Amino acid sequence: MSGDERRSAVEHSTTPGSLDFWSFIDLANRRLSTEFGSTHQLATQVLLTLNRAANVVTYDLESSVHRPRGLSWSTFRLMFVTWLAGPIEPKSAAKLTGMSRAAVSNLTKTLEAGGLLERTPNGHDGRSVQLSLTEKGRAEMAATYREHNEREYAWASVLTEAEQHILVMLLDKLITNRSQFDVRGRN
Repeated sequence: MSGDERRSAVEHSTTPGSLDFWSFIDLANRRLSTEFGSTHQLATQVLLTLNRAANVVTYDLESSVHRPRGLSWSTFRLMFVTWLAGPIEPKSAAKLTGMSRAAVSNLTKTLEAGGLLERTPNGHDGRSVQLSLTEKGRAEMAATYREHNEREYAWASVLTEAEQHILVMLLDKLITNRSQFDVRGRN
């Protein structure tokens, strides 16, 4: 459906049940500009679409790959970082996964109980620990990642290789060039 067709559909049918994501975006842009004086509709559209895309892909990966294996998206992220960068301190794992230290601590307990992760004293700092995958955890990660990566490929393959590089470049630019305002976040 083209932008003009979506706008026409929105103008003729704005009941909540009749909206899909794209017609909602058009409705939001129209109402925000005419009723609320918004002047940055494209910024709203960019960030709503970015958030929606991230949520759709994350949900798909979690429900099709991770949950059937008894894992969550957060569990996979912690195991993935530990698999590739470990042994790793929980503080560093939190930074690399984008999770809070408390979330890493809670997931560590669950993964430890499942025999997938172990905590060992840090040789440099007696107050800290190192996280590493057990042999069972490494085997699980290798199998899980193969399936995860095939699903990633299925998602990304709708874009050409050049488009994939451009998208990564644009997302990197969006994330790294935010010094013009006070960004709040874990990392």
